[in-house]
Amino acid sequence: QVQLVESGGGLVQPGGSLRLLCTASGGTFSTVASAWFRQAPGKEREFVSGISWRGGRTLYADSVKGRFTISRDNANNTVYLEMNSLKPEDTAVYYCAAEKDPWGLGSAQENRYVYWGQGTQVTVSS
Repeated sequence: QVQLVESGGGLVQPGGSLRLLCTASGGTFSTVASAWFRQAPGKEREFVSGISWRGGRTLYADSVKGRFTISRDNANNTVYLEMNSLKPEDTAVYYCAAEKDPWGLGSAQENRYVYWGQGTQVTVSS
């Protein structure tokens, strides 16, 4: 069983930056693919970015490509989401997710992810 805890959210002005962290405990987080999703008020949860188990393959939603960077440190069971040039439309609760089966290459499909964190709020506003 993998437990995920997100941190790093907060209030930032448009054009600003934030770095989200997803720290895992239990299970074998370092062998599974992970991802970030987000949910804005009144909207469905959507894929933001994914990363393979070893970090060599990354995926991004078109809306964040070129602005967000996902990475991972398997030695410390942590996945990061570096967010730059933030826009008001990036405002949402950001969730970390992890697959259950090992050696995954990452996916944008929400139903592939079994483990989820509680989320961290990101608000982009002046």
